[in-house]
Amino acid sequence: MDLQQIKQRFGIIGNSFGLNRAIDVAVQVAPTDLSVLITGESGTGKEVFPQIIHQSSARKHGSYIAVNCGAIPEGTIDSELFGHEKGAFTGALSDRKGYFEEANGGTIFLDEIGELPLNTQVRLLRVLEAGEFIKVGSSKVLKTDVRVVAATNVNMEKAIKEGKFREDLYYRLNSVPITIPPLRDRSDDIYLLFRKFANDFATRYRMPAIRLSEDAKEMLLRYRWPGNIRQLKNITEQISVIEQRREIDSEAISKYLPYHSGDNLPAIIDNSSKPDADFSTEREILYKVLFDMKKDMNDLKKLVLDMMENGNISSHSEHAQIIQKLYQGEDGDFVRSGNNVPPMSYSPSVNDDEHESIQDTEEFVEESLSLADKEIELIKKALDKYNGRRKQAAVELGISERTLYRKIKEYQIER
Repeated sequence: MDLQQIKQRFGIIGNSFGLNRAIDVAVQVAPTDLSVLITGESGTGKEVFPQIIHQSSARKHGSYIAVNCGAIPEGTIDSELFGHEKGAFTGALSDRKGYFEEANGGTIFLDEIGELPLNTQVRLLRVLEAGEFIKVGSSKVLKTDVRVVAATNVNMEKAIKEGKFREDLYYRLNSVPITIPPLRDRSDDIYLLFRKFANDFATRYRMPAIRLSEDAKEMLLRYRWPGNIRQLKNITEQISVIEQRREIDSEAISKYLPYHSGDNLPAIIDNSSKPDADFSTEREILYKVLFDMKKDMNDLKKLVLDMMENGNISSHSEHAQIIQKLYQGEDGDFVRSGNNVPPMSYSPSVNDDEHESIQDTEEFVEESLSLADKEIELIKKALDKYNGRRKQAAVELGISERTLYRKIKEYQIER
């Protein structure tokens, strides 16, 4: 089957490079018996890929068993996976086959493998290395022929360093790694998935499908989607059921996008790989403005000093006094590069050319350098420039419209 046929068969929506690459690797490794480790954030759809591997392999007529390792209590997980003998523990009233025995000749999918207890990890390692296991309460070694596909949203390297996961087991599972990209890295797929979910829910609940205005679509694309596809599907269902209007604007959709400080804020897509991308963007803009102001002040001072040295301006004029104030510190002394120097003593009776040229390397501007003050000033200027239109003002400031709403409310800026 080609890529498009696989997507149609397993209900996969999207055309991003990362998604297509993951599907391609799954198809390529399917004919082998190599173990596969699928990694990706929660809600990215990792559970589809073991099915692709199983159905594309020679084991497709065998059993396929999916096990959520994080949902089984630690005290019973060995029994669930490997089975137990009668009387092995309280409540073991009869012999029981485990998943590895039931899946003999087929594929077993171990989801949330990072939650597996250390004792169980030792047993699993023996299955992967020798195809052998022992039931709980038994001493008889049993054989099994099972293809193991595992998945996790845990940082395995970190778990190994913390002693929560065996390094040898990790490398046995990770014979072929498949990484599923998060939804925020699939910006072109977000709206495709939204439309698919909207149409599905419209059919299920017998109502017209919801549609997005342009500003709502833009907000949808800029949101970071910490819950990935699962979160997008849930929000689409909520909007489909709750909203009376079928045309959804940004104000309506913003009510369904959970706000948390940090990495769940709407962010500019280009910077979405950074957890604090939206804040960093604002900070960089403010720093740039401050440095530009500093440069302009330097240029102004040099210009007036040149005029004074060339005799084009009186040293006692208003402009000369302004320059002196810019150099003057709080104690009345003149400051240059952090050291006190004598004040400029220009006199009408003395030729300006006789004085040494003043070379400024650093200055102290007596003005507010508060980032909050500069941020308020910039927001007001942007709003004035676009006559209160916040969408255009947000674009001018280089931040999301949602962030601009928050800043206006936070600083109580009159609109």
